[in-house]
Amino acid sequence: MIHFKILTIFPELFPGPLSVSVIGDALKNKLWSFEAINIRDYAKDKHKSVDDTPYGGGAGMVMKADVIASAIESHLETVANPRFLPFSNSTSPHKSRVQIFQKVDLRHGHLFQNSKPSMKIIYLSPRGKVFNQKMAQELAQEKEIMVLCGRYEGVDQRVLDEFAIEEISIGDYVLSGGEIAAYVFIDAILRNISGILGDDESLKEESFSFGNILEYPHYTKPSEWRGCKIPEILLSGHHKKIAEWRKMKAMELTKKIRPDLLEKKPDEPK
Repeated sequence: MIHFKILTIFPELFPGPLSVSVIGDALKNKLWSFEAINIRDYAKDKHKSVDDTPYGGGAGMVMKADVIASAIESHLETVANPRFLPFSNSTSPHKSRVQIFQKVDLRHGHLFQNSKPSMKIIYLSPRGKVFNQKMAQELAQEKEIMVLCGRYEGVDQRVLDEFAIEEISIGDYVLSGGEIAAYVFIDAILRNISGILGDDESLKEESFSFGNILEYPHYTKPSEWRGCKIPEILLSGHHKKIAEWRKMKAMELTKKIRPDLLEKKPDEPK
């Protein structure tokens, strides 16, 4: 089962749309799980401030490195191989949750202990690598993912560097916060986990799942609607010819709508 740790200043937004339909059913059936962690709980001042003005001037506010770091570090103890481990020479058998920790290795957005990855940390950012189906399929292999949802002008660069956080974008546009992007990110990953959709075969014919082409057109009853009839081939019962027709239509749509996809090899990121 995959588990998401979502760092946000609006925990009440989760699970949101992830609580309905097949993804919601999978949540109820414990095929995946999540924690919505309130970053504001880790602020040190009486106002619970999570942001401050940017050094060098400029518009907007920047989320504070110390607050985000506290939120991250406080939720690493529960993973299989935490980045921070208690000192082995501790004499007290009864430690509180707040302990002295020692650092271990950190690479490529994973928290490492003895060179074994424990948890990937993702920051949803418009300047990140653009998310695609191949990335979703790869991330679906993870056991635990921490998702950082930014607000305002973004987060202090130092916290991204400190934890080697990987930046991912869901598209070349800007949202008011990372929470909406998190819905998209998590949903896309979950769809690639066996059992989530109920019928794993349905994944094979979706857009981007068959090479680099878009999915073919779909039709259902009635066979004629407002004078428009469905293609006769779909009524033929000839499965091989139907498959050939669908592949042809998928290629036509791709050439018309996303010709850029045909310029890339199937194993290249889209």
